[in-house]
Amino acid sequence: MIDVTSRAVELLAKAGAAARRFDPDACVRVVRDGGAVRFELADGPGPGDVAVERPDVTFYVGAGLDGIIDVEDPHDRLVLRTADPSR
Repeated sequence: MIDVTSRAVELLAKAGAAARRFDPDACVRVVRDGGAVRFELADGPGPGDVAVERPDVTFYVGAGLDGIIDVEDPHDRLVLRTADPSR
């Protein structure tokens, strides 16, 4: 299950809106990248992606990913944190 902080929703919405000015089909995807995750712009969801809908934004998450999408300072970097604080 994916949860999203309000600050991360704002950043995801801005990124998606900016990308759609150039490509109306653009979307944000969260994908596995080795042992980490990567946030990327794509032409659409990938196979097995799960849609996450929040007010003002819909983005896609690779199958099997779970946690809380948050923002790290400095530079407003999006991260996926584990939902279990003991991990």
